[in-house]
Amino acid sequence: MATNAAPISMKECLLLPSLGINQQYISFTNLTMESEKYICVREMGAASGGTNNVVIIDMEQPMQPMRRPITADSALMNPNSKVIALKAAVPGQAADHLQVFNLDTKAKMGSHQMPEQVVFWKWISPTKIGIVSATAVYHWNVDGASAPVKVFDRAANLNGTQIIKYMVTPDEKWSVLIGIAPGSPDRPQLVKGYMQLYSAAQTRSQALEAHAAAFASIKIGANTEPSTLISFAQKSMVNGQLVSKLHVIELGTPTAGKTPFTKKQAELFFPPEFADDFPVSMQISKKYGLVYVITKLGLLFVYDLETATAVYRSRISPDPIFLTSEAATVGGFYAINRRGQVLLATVNEQSMVPFVSQSLNNLDLALAIAKRGNLPGAEALVGQNFERLFALGQYKEAAVAAAESPMGALRTKETIEKLKGVQVQPGQTSPLLQYFGTLLTKGKLNPLESLELGRLVLSQNKKQLLENWMNEDKLECDEALGDLVKATGDADLALKIYLKANATQKVVTAFAERGQFEELVKYSGQVGHKPDYMYIMQSLLMSNPQAAAKLAVTIAQQPGPPVDVNTITDLFLQRNMIREATSFLLEVLKPNLPEQAMLQTKVLEINLVTYPNVADAILANNMFTHYDRPRVAQLCEKAGLYMRALQHYSDLSDIKRVIINTHAIEPQALVEFFGTLSPEWALACLKEMLAVNVQQNLQLVVQIAKEYTEQIGSSGIIELLESFKSYEGLYFYLGSYLAFSEDPDVHFKYIEAATKTGQVKEVERVTRESNFYDPEKTKQFLMEAKLQDARPLINVCDRFDLIRDLALYLFKNNMLKYIEAYVQKVNPSKAPEIVGALLDVECDEEFISNLILSVRSLLPVEPLVAEVEKRNKMKLLTTFLDHLVSEGSTDAHVHNALGKIIIDSNNNPEHFLTTNPHYDSAVVGKYCEKRDPNLACVAYKRGQCDDALVDCTNKNSMFKVQARYVVERMDADLWAKVLDPESEHRRQLIDQVVSTALPESKNPEQVSVSVKAFMTADLPNELIELLEKIVLQNSAFSGNPNLQNLLILTAIKADGTRVMDYINRLDHFDGPAVGEIAVGSELFEEAFFIYKKFDLHVPAMK
Repeated sequence: MATNAAPISMKECLLLPSLGINQQYISFTNLTMESEKYICVREMGAASGGTNNVVIIDMEQPMQPMRRPITADSALMNPNSKVIALKAAVPGQAADHLQVFNLDTKAKMGSHQMPEQVVFWKWISPTKIGIVSATAVYHWNVDGASAPVKVFDRAANLNGTQIIKYMVTPDEKWSVLIGIAPGSPDRPQLVKGYMQLYSAAQTRSQALEAHAAAFASIKIGANTEPSTLISFAQKSMVNGQLVSKLHVIELGTPTAGKTPFTKKQAELFFPPEFADDFPVSMQISKKYGLVYVITKLGLLFVYDLETATAVYRSRISPDPIFLTSEAATVGGFYAINRRGQVLLATVNEQSMVPFVSQSLNNLDLALAIAKRGNLPGAEALVGQNFERLFALGQYKEAAVAAAESPMGALRTKETIEKLKGVQVQPGQTSPLLQYFGTLLTKGKLNPLESLELGRLVLSQNKKQLLENWMNEDKLECDEALGDLVKATGDADLALKIYLKANATQKVVTAFAERGQFEELVKYSGQVGHKPDYMYIMQSLLMSNPQAAAKLAVTIAQQPGPPVDVNTITDLFLQRNMIREATSFLLEVLKPNLPEQAMLQTKVLEINLVTYPNVADAILANNMFTHYDRPRVAQLCEKAGLYMRALQHYSDLSDIKRVIINTHAIEPQALVEFFGTLSPEWALACLKEMLAVNVQQNLQLVVQIAKEYTEQIGSSGIIELLESFKSYEGLYFYLGSYLAFSEDPDVHFKYIEAATKTGQVKEVERVTRESNFYDPEKTKQFLMEAKLQDARPLINVCDRFDLIRDLALYLFKNNMLKYIEAYVQKVNPSKAPEIVGALLDVECDEEFISNLILSVRSLLPVEPLVAEVEKRNKMKLLTTFLDHLVSEGSTDAHVHNALGKIIIDSNNNPEHFLTTNPHYDSAVVGKYCEKRDPNLACVAYKRGQCDDALVDCTNKNSMFKVQARYVVERMDADLWAKVLDPESEHRRQLIDQVVSTALPESKNPEQVSVSVKAFMTADLPNELIELLEKIVLQNSAFSGNPNLQNLLILTAIKADGTRVMDYINRLDHFDGPAVGEIAVGSELFEEAFFIYKKFDLHVPAMK
């Protein structure tokens, strides 16, 4: 069957020995190929340099094999990535250790020890390994930490076989396990093949005889869901006859409404010289729908999967083939033979269809393969079939045939026009729609088809379908389709189409019309297009000025702008598009560079002339710093933007000229502006504002002064306001400054300003609270101001003790009610001073009396009395004092005053002085001295005012009174004072004590204290004189033994001549004791008479 134009191409991709791989390792045991990506070879022992290696061959770089020193019984490379699975026997056990490593990250992905030996294993997906033991099949997910999971037990027909293949369907619902065993003794070369087909859904297996098998998934007829097929090849003896067959059957039971697949089978014809040959592998090409059966001796059988029709047979290798792997990307397979050749079998796309149609003379199969694989060579067949179907009126079938024509042979304008010409009956789908529908399910429409379909759906107002197909990439766009959609008004969809169609100019125009200029520039840069910006700008200026402004910004922001900024600006200004020009320049000038000074000035100029508010907003944003400030200042002034003008002028005369326009300047902004001026300039500007219109600008001047007092200086501000005699200004300014100043002058000026402006309440508050004003100066000012409300003056005089001045002012100005209010409510303690001042100016005594009575107990009596007493007006207090006494007052001052009045009126003063318990004796006594010393002594005696009484009696020679007081007082200290040798009045006192006081006394204690005082003062003669007066004269104490003893003993010591007389005259003294003392003083005669008088004869004789 082989021809020069063979439908299958074979080529040697690689010769393994050329990579240094020893021939002995090119075997089923040592070599694996899990996919078209990698080949893995295990090298062992001496043949590999004495080490165990694993050689990994990347089929994209086959000449750069990677050798790793790895010892393993088996190695499998992952079908998709650089992940390797290794199997090694566990020493001393019938078990295998499985490990999976990522070669890129050098990380272990999984590890498991199988409790039994693994006889075969294989990657069944990128994350799962199928493991076959002697008894069962397991699946191991290497992504997790889970152990292998048992799937099913091996069938008995596989016992004793060598497992050579295990595969599963993608959904893992079906599995197939294949093993081979030696042939019968009479024909051992004919190896037997056994297959176990397992259904996961049914959990049961079916045992069959087969050497090779493969799963496939295809759509049958009009089914929407694919069917799962299995194809297997067998070669066995049946009834003594050698039977070789290929079977294709559907797995599972078709669902209701689904067309089932009809079981197919075909003969596998082995030439006589290959009688003992057998299939070792099967691969199914999804791309072409072909079944490849490869035998051990190198035969290749090619069958159509859907019909099981034989397509081609050829020997592809002279050496035995032991391994194959699918080459999915090319629709073929790899085969490796014992010589180490890695062969690639692919469909010869140019000859496959001609071969089938001509050599096999099977037009239907040729057409089917051409459609399936989109292969050339079936154009004539397709065309004939289309014309036949069209002529028969089978328009639907004809449309489908055209849509599915291989290589798009019938996807032409002529076919579309022909289908458009078919008359469609109401309720039927047009062949043209069926044509497009078939194409959309198969793949993507070409530009012609996309345009025609667009016209069709847009005419039916179903634009959404077009968008959906666009999103699904079912249409191949071109400029014509974009124009078609744009004509409907959908600029967005049109732009998408232009972009897909690479219609550069149309894309640029669309971006410009939409104002998407950044995208325009970006796109132009990507495709290397240079737009004509001037043309686009001029077009947009007429149709969409805002878009033109955006485009201008985009142009200017490009590196090395293709159009000069000044040129663009002039384009706008030529058309008087001030707003657009401004928008453009503001965006372009954002960097605020020195070289942009002229443009900054320009944008401000054009707006100050036409739109001052816009210029004001630009300046408010502080965007620019390099423009011509003097020029802008002049324009701001002309435009009435006085605040902006102030911010830009730098000459004082200009600032003064502009600043007077306060009616057009926002006050807060003006206040903030003053913060930028020097103190001198600030004062000059404030002066200018007041000079122009003091009434209008005063409040603003004060506000500025308050804000910048510290910078400008309060003295300068005060002088300025005073120069304009603006007490109102001073009042408001100083009112805010007052709390922070301790300057007396500032406080006085505030009081003065408040007074001048009639702010009496504030004057009252400050005079009451401030501690810093000059009281004398403030008092004088307030008196001169003659306010109707005297409270401010009262505050000053009360706080700084200027009470007399206050009282005189209020009396003189007939403001007696304020006097009453002050005394009654403000400070009753100052009433004495008020009374004194009123008495001095001969105020009505009745008013004074009533004033005093109005505060009664609140008055400090002592100073009140002092004030009245100084003026000899004590009687004025009589009623007041009587009220207090009647209210139960025990205040000494009250009673002192009352006593003084009684003394002056001579209203039985002795009775008061002796009976009143509350007055102060010292005070009243002192008051009495000048009037009646006797009364003074009564008061002093009552209060035991020793010193005062002694001084009073001394001055007035009242020694009898003094003597009686001293004796009665019985105070040693007082006696010591009056008997002091230094006292010039001692003699007079002693005389009165001896002659009057003691003789009158009936109190022995008084006598005793007096005698002791004389003894203490060492006055023996005076003591004798005293004792003689008491003892010798007939008195209450004449018989007192102690006094008689004392008299004799004193005489013994002081005047012995008197002793004998005392002995004879006295009878009650202590004889023995006195006698003994006399003996001691050598007064023997006196002692003798004493002993004799008391009958003490023995002592007398001595």
